[in-house]
Amino acid sequence: MSFNISGKTAIITGAANGIGLAVARHFADHGANVMCADMDEDRLADELGAQGEDGNIRYFAGDLREKLTIQNLLSATIDAFDTVDILVNACRQIVPTDPLDSDDDSVELLLQQNMLTALRLSQCVAKRMIKQAADRSEGPVGSIVNLSSIAANRAHPELMAYSVSNAAMEQMTRSMAVALAPHRIRVNAVAFGSVMSASLQETLKEHRDFRNDIEHHTPLGRIASATELGDAVQYLASEASSFVTGQVITVDGGRTLLDAVEAPAH
Repeated sequence: MSFNISGKTAIITGAANGIGLAVARHFADHGANVMCADMDEDRLADELGAQGEDGNIRYFAGDLREKLTIQNLLSATIDAFDTVDILVNACRQIVPTDPLDSDDDSVELLLQQNMLTALRLSQCVAKRMIKQAADRSEGPVGSIVNLSSIAANRAHPELMAYSVSNAAMEQMTRSMAVALAPHRIRVNAVAFGSVMSASLQETLKEHRDFRNDIEHHTPLGRIASATELGDAVQYLASEASSFVTGQVITVDGGRTLLDAVEAPAH
């Protein structure tokens, strides 16, 4: 089977910065048509430049917590590229949690932002994929890849909301995989550890000791490049993983193999 995604159309959320942007660029470099979605229109324009009608990368700005925005994103993608074959739910937010504060609404906030938005968009895009394949009796119809985090299986009080939202994302991945399998749509997730995104680079500038801490708690002794994460997402989006669904692939350099409760997941 081929890892090729050239000519495929992918919607990638959270694509104005960080992991989402890195995956979007990776897909575009490998020949996919990419619709980059994010709330931050200025950042999208700064990172992706002017949109040409003959280019393979476009962007859409809007709040995907709104159902109408989701419909408009899908319409913009079809207008630009005619079809949609891949969805990468990379939109995410991290906020601290005070686990003893009953007024703390961070869990509700991140369930909405990190999981429910991905679920609603997956449902919308899956319906379009099924419609596209109405005249095809066999072969793959589409692939959905959710980005999770190793925080889903680690307990750190200040990251409780983030951990809960990622755990929910992984269970949603498994449930949707079963629901969409009869329609030949695969749903998988990538749970990542520390990846050298733009946001992590900024964090390391402010906290120089943090890099040593991450590397010390990672058996492979380094931080992943964004390209390595892009390769994992590409694998799940391509026909190379045609018999893989409902799985969470961990890309963390072995970090979750260590019993290091003092090392938070980032």
